[in-house]
Amino acid sequence: MEYFDLIRNRVSVRDYDPKKNINKEQLLKIAEAGRLAPSAANKQPWRFIFVSSNEMLEKVRLCYGRQWFKNAPHILIVVGDMDLAWVRTTDGYNAIETDLTIAMDHMILAAESLDISTCWIAAFDNDILRTALRIPYNETIFCITPLGYPNDGYIKNKEKTRKPLNEIVEFI
Repeated sequence: MEYFDLIRNRVSVRDYDPKKNINKEQLLKIAEAGRLAPSAANKQPWRFIFVSSNEMLEKVRLCYGRQWFKNAPHILIVVGDMDLAWVRTTDGYNAIETDLTIAMDHMILAAESLDISTCWIAAFDNDILRTALRIPYNETIFCITPLGYPNDGYIKNKEKTRKPLNEIVEFI
């Protein structure tokens, strides 16, 4: 798929078919896209957790109460260690969120290129995830996304409401 078509076609999907599974090869391709993402000073302060087993899905799904989320056959969690991230010396800015954002975006676009749907979620219960996945406190649980295929008949609304370029771009 041409890059700009990929960006235009990607939407947040909130209607997953729990019976349509994703094979491990495709999950590894998504992980590879995250692995290849740039990070400040190439620190790569991340981990990508793919939850697929029924036992772990049951525990992890409790972190976000929407029914459509409970139907997704896989959940991707992006985690990072602030102590491993690059820190700007002039003001102490820690690049962990920037690094994890780029990695997640790479993985979401990779999923779209494989016709796998996603929905970036930040409104999850951090404590439930930390306990379920035994994530140490030195790591930040940054974001999650379901991974799956939409239910039959689901129609992606590809019309995006975005500000026009002349409102957001400046050439000086």
